[in-house]
Amino acid sequence: MLVLFLPVFLFFLMVGLPVFFGLLFAPGILLWLNGQERDLTLLYRNLYNGMDSFPLMAIPFFMLAGELMNRGGITLRLVEFSQALMGHFRGGLAHVNILSSMLFAGLSGSAVADTSALGSMLIPAMEKQGYTRRFAAAITAASSVIGPIIPPSGIMIIYAYVMGESVAALFLAGIVPGILVGTGLMVIVKLMADRYDFPVASRRHTWGERGQASLKAFFPLLTPVIILGGILSGVFTPTEAAAVAVAYALVIGLFVLRTLKFSELGDVLSKAGITSAVVLLLVGAAMSFKTVVSLSHAPELLAEFILTLTENPLLLLFLINLLLFAVGMFLDAGPAIIILGPILGPVFTSLGVDSVHFAIIMCVNLTVGLATPPMGLVLFVAASVSGEKVETISKAILPFLAVEIFVIMLITFVPAISMTVPRLTGFVN
Repeated sequence: MLVLFLPVFLFFLMVGLPVFFGLLFAPGILLWLNGQERDLTLLYRNLYNGMDSFPLMAIPFFMLAGELMNRGGITLRLVEFSQALMGHFRGGLAHVNILSSMLFAGLSGSAVADTSALGSMLIPAMEKQGYTRRFAAAITAASSVIGPIIPPSGIMIIYAYVMGESVAALFLAGIVPGILVGTGLMVIVKLMADRYDFPVASRRHTWGERGQASLKAFFPLLTPVIILGGILSGVFTPTEAAAVAVAYALVIGLFVLRTLKFSELGDVLSKAGITSAVVLLLVGAAMSFKTVVSLSHAPELLAEFILTLTENPLLLLFLINLLLFAVGMFLDAGPAIIILGPILGPVFTSLGVDSVHFAIIMCVNLTVGLATPPMGLVLFVAASVSGEKVETISKAILPFLAVEIFVIMLITFVPAISMTVPRLTGFVN
């Protein structure tokens, strides 16, 4: 009877119950009906135990660092730097949007923060230059998924926590896929710009002006270097790196750039705290959900079912990508990773797929799901920022989703794309 937990959970989602409550109620009801009161107690105890983890402390710290940098005007400096480099191209502001997302990814690791921060600046600017509002919102949502792919990444921290992987290895494995997604989006924008005669954002900047923009963006761009450099050199753990990022953002915002005021810190802490609480509650609920997954023997049953389809790992990877893409349409990346990672990961590692390679496939696929209709979270954030309907943004985003799906397939069937960097640095054999 416990194997019904997933259909019951999906039913709760369809009737509009928040994911957090669905993750607890679905298994809770089945355990109660099954007479497993002791396991029911374990389920709700694990809600706290799932959040009580030192590695997971990195998530609220990274969110706070991103909020500090955004409030301190650092986002604006990244946009100005991107415009100095790419604003003179046809469709320049769309290219600036994508490049800014790639740079912002190294600061916050959050697709939602990216959509909110960059969208509030670039969507009105793009509309003023003649782009339709739905196109501006669509490219903002599509490029924001780069945030959790290029390190630091909240969902990779969650995956590493659940599956016992190296955070550093996952961070390194996400660099090239993130750049590929950004490059692919720029290519499709270039094709659309030539066809639809998109406007040029600005004149070509001189090298002197580009140098000035680079100097303004120097301290923000140093953030991912400090984070990754510290982790890879063994100076600090990922959680400590997140705390260092917060301290660095405070020093830069308050004393170096002086774009952040002490009076704003209360609001910054409040906003970051609320966002972190939502994520950590989802992680705790998903870890409780994982308890029932283990009790139901669903991983073993699913593994047997998958292997009856085919034992060809390449075909299985293709099928799993389809499954993950469908899951991403309805479920946020964090809970999906905690629920499906322990089920799918061991199956594919037993078939010879490297565990880090599978982790990147799963993380990138589910991250793209954040921008996928009908339930993609960043679609709703983009709709809120732009004032456009989710339905119209969903139609406009389809060409960009096609590019991102193509990149997912490349990552899946060409392991060297994600595995070369961690292998060269010695984090993967």
